[in-house]
Amino acid sequence: MAKEAQARLLINQRLIDAGWRLLDGDGLAANVHVECDTELEDEEGNPKKGYADYLLFDSRGFPLAVLEAKASGIEPLSAKKQASDYARGQNIRFVYLSNGTKHYFWDLFEGNPQAVIAFHSPQVLEALAARPSSAPSSGGRGARAMALVDPVSSRASMAAAPVPADYLARSQLHDYDERGGWKREEERPEFIAVNKLCFLRPYQVAAVEAVQGAAREGKTRFLLEMATGTGKTKTCAAIIKLFLKTGAVNRVLFLVDRIELETQAQKAFKETLAKDARSVIYKEKRNDWRKAEIVVSTVQSFLAQERYREEFSPADFGLVISDEAHRSISGTARAVFEYFRGFKLGLTATPRDLLRGVWARGEKIPMELELEKRAWLDTYRIFGCESGSPTFRYSLLDGVREGYLVNPTVIDCRTEKTTRLLSEQGLVFAATDEEGNEVEENFGKRDFERGYFSDETNRAFARTFMDHALRDPLSGEIGKSLAFCVSQSHAARMANLLNEEAHRRFPGKYRSDFAAQVTSQVKGAGDMAVAFSENKLGGKTGFLPDYESSKTRVCVTVAMMTTGYDCEDILNVALMRPVFSPSEFIQMKGRGTRKHRFAWTDPLTRREKSEAKKTFRFFDFFANYEFFETEYDYEAVLPVPVSGGADSEGGDPRPRARGADDPSRDALAAATYIEIGLEGMRIDRMFFQQFGDEVRRDTDISRAAEVDDWEAVLRYIDERILHRGRVGLSGGEIAEGAPEREAAMDYIRSIVERRDEESLSDLFSRLFGRSIRLSWKDKLLDEAFESFARKHAPAPEELEDLRFFFKSYVGEKRIRNIIDSGRLPELNTTSLGTERLRRLPRWREIVRDIKAEVDLERFGA
Repeated sequence: MAKEAQARLLINQRLIDAGWRLLDGDGLAANVHVECDTELEDEEGNPKKGYADYLLFDSRGFPLAVLEAKASGIEPLSAKKQASDYARGQNIRFVYLSNGTKHYFWDLFEGNPQAVIAFHSPQVLEALAARPSSAPSSGGRGARAMALVDPVSSRASMAAAPVPADYLARSQLHDYDERGGWKREEERPEFIAVNKLCFLRPYQVAAVEAVQGAAREGKTRFLLEMATGTGKTKTCAAIIKLFLKTGAVNRVLFLVDRIELETQAQKAFKETLAKDARSVIYKEKRNDWRKAEIVVSTVQSFLAQERYREEFSPADFGLVISDEAHRSISGTARAVFEYFRGFKLGLTATPRDLLRGVWARGEKIPMELELEKRAWLDTYRIFGCESGSPTFRYSLLDGVREGYLVNPTVIDCRTEKTTRLLSEQGLVFAATDEEGNEVEENFGKRDFERGYFSDETNRAFARTFMDHALRDPLSGEIGKSLAFCVSQSHAARMANLLNEEAHRRFPGKYRSDFAAQVTSQVKGAGDMAVAFSENKLGGKTGFLPDYESSKTRVCVTVAMMTTGYDCEDILNVALMRPVFSPSEFIQMKGRGTRKHRFAWTDPLTRREKSEAKKTFRFFDFFANYEFFETEYDYEAVLPVPVSGGADSEGGDPRPRARGADDPSRDALAAATYIEIGLEGMRIDRMFFQQFGDEVRRDTDISRAAEVDDWEAVLRYIDERILHRGRVGLSGGEIAEGAPEREAAMDYIRSIVERRDEESLSDLFSRLFGRSIRLSWKDKLLDEAFESFARKHAPAPEELEDLRFFFKSYVGEKRIRNIIDSGRLPELNTTSLGTERLRRLPRWREIVRDIKAEVDLERFGA
């Protein structure tokens, strides 16, 4: 022990002599850390822990070298294996071996340890790190040059770098040749599908380019407003790669507000950035974050005991990203966000415009909307978007219209009691007070499960859900579902009632695994949420052999799975609670909007069956859809009762001063199905309202729209509305602080740039109160396909894919050009994708037949 301590004292002095800092001082942070924990692997690849004696850091805060110390008199080379394991565990290139008097330096990329008389200075070691290695690259940051970069030139490089559709797909292939591009055999749809290659969609490329454009203007803060299901994390991965690859930042911090989102983000970055960046989840008192370019963490982990100040320096992260920005940087979490210098990026799925009426008023408003107002005001102000226009916006309407998302089928399924709760007078309940007198109490919808309790109503919810839930198209069982409840105790009761109902209908199939409560009171709830999205919750389904779907069909929650939760195969979303917040309503609805293809291979015949998700069912037991469609005033503050969000996951939100348990029977009053078309819900399209009012007053544009002269409308908008980018409909400048008009202008501008007559027709049909008509082009395409199908008699299982392929190829010039020129990977940036080609083995012959038999000029060839 004495000899080891003596060696450490000598090593410390040698490091100081070389210019290394063992302690903070003079405004500079220490760049040497001792006894750093490191994640290693044993001979069988299992994880194990180790502790590096010294870690030396570069000027950007990355580990630069491992120094392994041995006691005086012991040959330092005896630590060679141990030190190299630590270096590889930290993704480090350089190793020092020392006993205080004898030292070795080892470049793991070049050869063997070499005896040296002293340690290199930090500047010399960084210069060595910047020198290219003669050894073949093994991927990862350690294999790349680590020269100090000029922040001005690196920002210019980042802002100018091309970001093509295959930007992330390149990162997924370790043998992708940056100079040679895609190999011909890798362009096959089968190759893309098997390797799960990730291609950016056109709007995702546009989002990255919007960030680059803002950076060129000198901005350092960006806000992306993208609807749930449009791939915010994938877009974010492309932005991260761009910033790291061009040297604009050294390391990225990705902040979330829930543990399950932490795991979800880490998985996404590992899948999409395997070649370019190492990512870790930050854990308390662990130094493994230093070896990574991407650190994923909950904001709570950084806030605990002010860990962000104790363990990190302001320069440790050059880019800080806030997922669901209005949640993860609100309140005290803002301190974490602002502590780090550099670029800031916010992601959100909810338009600020939903609360625009709140902005205009100064009077006292309900606490629920006051808090939401503050969160949104702060969020847009923090990211430099005070006007309400984010750096980039892509709405649910855009996603549905372009074929990337699906709209719900709303089922208004009030029971007899909830109908009375929703009525103006409420539900009148007879009770006896403490003195034995008969009294009447009135309950409204905000009292459900807070002051008014009815197990019979909850049973009616369970029965109705089971009767009307959308079934899995392949297994036939009830599709995977989310149910949102008032409180944790309500969630527990509903999960139990759903399990009882499932046992009655499917004896022995589920054994109480049909529904699961997933709230913070349940141990491992975060892992349960992840397992549900990965089709492992409760095991595998017993309805279809070898089918990738969970045995558990319904997750019953309160607020845990409202934001950022990715689960494409959700077929039912049930609101078993009243909702008063528009942003909360949008988030809950958004859990079902992602597209998905259900696929199963018969284990006996090896024949594949598949079917696309076309919609999802949105169960509404409290007329929430009607409330936001007809009652909610988007322009003024509505006296909304406090919903309690209960969003609180902490149990019943408040003690009740009064209460009533109603044992009388309850039943479904009516189940009304409401199909949501391309125009979306009012809550999705409300920011067009002011634009629409002005359009209707303009006789020239309304006359052109009435006679379907869309070329004239496009020309009019281009010349009179969008001239110089900010001219309003009346010819004047758009006023600052008018986010609803700017949002509408952004959307209209995108239509004009695409010359998209069909979207313009749909928009003006809504504005003038006309029903949406099938465009002439769609009619012609349908007629052409029916004629084509009659001649070629496709198999029934091919019909849906063939129809979509035919209409895409014939009707969209861009898709036709991609296919004809053989650039098939680019199809993943379109609504067609490549999966359908895999399921159409004769597709090349189909293309030849189409060219021979269809007059493409009719469709704008």
